[in-house]
Amino acid sequence: MPEHTISVKTYVLVWAALIVLTAATTGIAFLDLGRFNAVVALGIAVVKMLLVALFFMHVLYSTKLTKVVVVGGLFWLALLIFLTLSDFLTRGWLPFPGK
Repeated sequence: MPEHTISVKTYVLVWAALIVLTAATTGIAFLDLGRFNAVVALGIAVVKMLLVALFFMHVLYSTKLTKVVVVGGLFWLALLIFLTLSDFLTRGWLPFPGK
């Protein structure tokens, strides 16, 4: 299977985007967005994760099996987060103090 080569220009553009997004994350930390601080920061983190996975880890040009494994890993992460939040958000429903 022939390997796909990514140009230096693409790597530099992705690196510059990661630097800009990191600066945006730092800037967001100093703004008071209320409940949306974490949402915006996590949204930026997801975009940075996608850039790293797609370009630096070469998932964009990988086989279908690699893409299935990556999507499966993301699904597993989403499932773990969902189960953790379902436990956390249902606490305090009992009429006992401290429960």
